[in-house]
Amino acid sequence: MHIVSLALGGCLKAEPVRYGITEDTGGHITYVLGEMEALARRSDVRFAEIITRRFDEPKLGSAHAQHQEWISSKLAITRIDSGNPAYLSKEALRCDRQAFTTALIAELQSREPLPDLIHAHFADAADVAIQIERALGIPFVYTAHSLGMDKRAAMASPCQAIDARLAEENRAISGARAIIGSSRDECERQLVAYPSARIEKIHRLAPGIERGHESSRPSTAIDLIAPFLRDPTKPIVLAVARPVHKKNLARLVEAYGTSPHLREQSNLVILAGLRETLTSGEKEQLEVMRDLVDAIDCHDLYGSVAYPKSHTREQVQALYSLAARTRGVFVNPALMEPYGLTLVEAAAHGLPVVATKVGGPQDIVGELEHGLLVDPNDASDIAGAIERLISDRPFWERCSCSGRKKSLDMNWDRYAAGFRNIAANILEGRSGSVIRPSHLVVSDLDNTLTGCSNGVDRFARFLKRRHDFGFVVATGRSIVEARRLLREWGLPSPLGWITSVGSEIYLERSGNPTLDETFAKQISEDWEPERIDDLLADLPDLVPQAFYEQRSFKRSYFAKDAEQAAEIEKLLQSQGIRARVIFSHDCLLDILPIKAGKAAAMRHVAGMFGVTAQNVFAAGDSGNDADMLTVCENAILVGNHSSEIARLASRPNVYLSKRSNASGTLEGLLAHQRARRTRIRQKLELSA
Repeated sequence: MHIVSLALGGCLKAEPVRYGITEDTGGHITYVLGEMEALARRSDVRFAEIITRRFDEPKLGSAHAQHQEWISSKLAITRIDSGNPAYLSKEALRCDRQAFTTALIAELQSREPLPDLIHAHFADAADVAIQIERALGIPFVYTAHSLGMDKRAAMASPCQAIDARLAEENRAISGARAIIGSSRDECERQLVAYPSARIEKIHRLAPGIERGHESSRPSTAIDLIAPFLRDPTKPIVLAVARPVHKKNLARLVEAYGTSPHLREQSNLVILAGLRETLTSGEKEQLEVMRDLVDAIDCHDLYGSVAYPKSHTREQVQALYSLAARTRGVFVNPALMEPYGLTLVEAAAHGLPVVATKVGGPQDIVGELEHGLLVDPNDASDIAGAIERLISDRPFWERCSCSGRKKSLDMNWDRYAAGFRNIAANILEGRSGSVIRPSHLVVSDLDNTLTGCSNGVDRFARFLKRRHDFGFVVATGRSIVEARRLLREWGLPSPLGWITSVGSEIYLERSGNPTLDETFAKQISEDWEPERIDDLLADLPDLVPQAFYEQRSFKRSYFAKDAEQAAEIEKLLQSQGIRARVIFSHDCLLDILPIKAGKAAAMRHVAGMFGVTAQNVFAAGDSGNDADMLTVCENAILVGNHSSEIARLASRPNVYLSKRSNASGTLEGLLAHQRARRTRIRQKLELSA
């Protein structure tokens, strides 16, 4: 497979990259290089090619004038000459785009064979990819990196420029064969807000980070910041971001400057791109640096704040290490952050974080558990979170250890495996024929199947061998998250997806999950989500889960305990609200329509495939599986089940597995089959 990664803006070259040298030389370049280096390492990728725009600006580096730059034997950067040798900012690139597209199509037409797939980064590259697909038939995948919908919502009144941007992003979403997002917020809130978005095309792939720098020599960083600081040994509050307004760096200075504790106990270090002087650079860069210096001057922070004008990649890594050794904190105060790779880099160094709660950091901090989320518009909230981490030593240690350990799974090789899987599905396609199994395995995902790769392999081999068994997922996760988990664990594609605790059903059609509108209509009867919202809004110790967990037919909260869940159920009943209350995992509370749930969804799917109840097998491990396991004739409770459903083990229809995870599910399947054969044999013997 020959994969092209297409990105038009910024100074894209092999490392070392001078990040921040222009406004557009930022995180997407780290992403493109990391992605393509990992793909080039794979044996099933013949060639990984990065295509960008050629320009000749000596002060930005001579590499950008080269037609081709080889990074490895299977990875190269190809630069296309549009006829304009000047470096162009993102806004100015629009006028050059058609000339670039024409030149790129001509370049590709001269090749044999053509690339198999294009990965377009940002909507401008997607516009180019749309024209390439029309001319040459090469399909493309789209990664937005940064979307304009939130920016428009924050504006007092829309303008022509933002409307044009949203229209271009919508065209990219419409034209792409698949859309890759980094965070749940991007996949399940931002992207789905566009008119052309279809959830079945959206995939979440978390980017990786470059490893191996976690023990960088701190002396390299000390040499960089010591000239600014009176006492370089104090804990370092570190920020690394491009000098653009949305990174909100001036508010970080305000938070630090208005906190006597932080001023006394720590130093603030800000790496805001690269610059020659404070009066040279692009317009937004100059404005941001002026605001930073004004804030430093206003709070008289000289001797406590370092903002070096240049740095290398090695010095950045050394600063992460130094900040961790001084028991400091990494801060991302962005007004909106699509993902936040720097938060993962900080985690790898054992450096706790304070991050904006708007966007991707919700996922990163939630998964790595290495810091705190804050309101980026509230300087006191930012300061308070930094103060807590610096002053609370046990909490700092927990965050440091958790980040270092859990970030190991966030690597580019894992990303590349997921991307290759998505690419293969696009290029190979899937049969549109309807499979009619005689049996169904309806299984929860987390801990019921996941947890042991050997068990997953055995379960997958069983399904591959037994074509009479159809596989259906039944999970509390959203469809986007369920697909991600299946892909990461190498589980086979199911015939259907029961998601969001049995409030949504998706059926596989030509390789894509499609929402079952019939089930949605059935469960909508008597569903009153607004009344539920109003009734529970001010209850103590009941915290709503993230926005994307609130589905059309599901309301989700964090509850104190099972007793509180029971009280909420009584409260709903007392108000005449017909709904199902499901408590699981000791803290998760889901409220569904009275006709929804995994059991109802399981019966609906079985009916659609024409499978009788006696041929349906259901496996689970937690409270949100209880109704499904209760009604299924062939229920399986895996060995690692939670205590909240241990009572089900005594039911005659439930097999209690000795093994855990997928191995336990497979054990239960085989045990139920043996028991059925025994019953049939005994029945025959009696009739004889």
